[in-house]
Amino acid sequence: MNEIFVNYRTNDGDDAATLIERELSRAFGDEQVFRASKSIQAGSRFPKEILSAVRRCSVLLAVIGPRWLEARSAAGGRALEDPGDWTRREILEAFEAGAVVVPVLLGQTGRLRPQDLPEALIELADCQYRRLNNRNADGDLGRLVGDLSRLVPGLASEPDDPRDDRPGEDTAARQDAAPPARVRAKVIKHRHRGGIGNVNGDFSGTFVSEPSGPVHTGSGNVYQDRRRRGDIPSLDGEE
Repeated sequence: MNEIFVNYRTNDGDDAATLIERELSRAFGDEQVFRASKSIQAGSRFPKEILSAVRRCSVLLAVIGPRWLEARSAAGGRALEDPGDWTRREILEAFEAGAVVVPVLLGQTGRLRPQDLPEALIELADCQYRRLNNRNADGDLGRLVGDLSRLVPGLASEPDDPRDDRPGEDTAARQDAAPPARVRAKVIKHRHRGGIGNVNGDFSGTFVSEPSGPVHTGSGNVYQDRRRRGDIPSLDGEE
């Protein structure tokens, strides 16, 4: 079932409709988003597929560009006045089916006014819109993804990551594993030769500068037999 139906008019927002569909498919999964030129398979009956998809959707996004209101039908009249106009039919079907209809205004396209719409579509002017601007496309698309996640709670679950099926790995172990720690150390601006000191920053602990003998990294006391230089020291305590 396609939860989201992308409605648009050819030559007025079809590029934006493609961008929206691809971003939503990436966020929610390809099967959740319907766009006619992508979702209807070759040889399928166009009217049946369109009407079936729009009647089953939860949200219809009406992509509206600067020529949307004044687009003309084949007969020369305003397309929105034509009962056979598919852009109009899809929106009316969505209202009839009880879907949420969200106008998506492109660029500087003005907000819809009731007096500019055919009587059958006046309800569209009351629907809260969103805007998609080329200069802020990432932010606008992100906001739209957030809106749809709230409108259709089932969409909030991200698509399965194919990497989860990699053989030889424990999925639960990957999920529970802590992220690798990042080590950051400040630049030490003075020279220090020999001895023991501290390192500042996230890398904590002690360091031995230029050690000339064995280094003990465990806990407890360290004893070294001076008569046997170079032997590994004996440890008193936990290793």
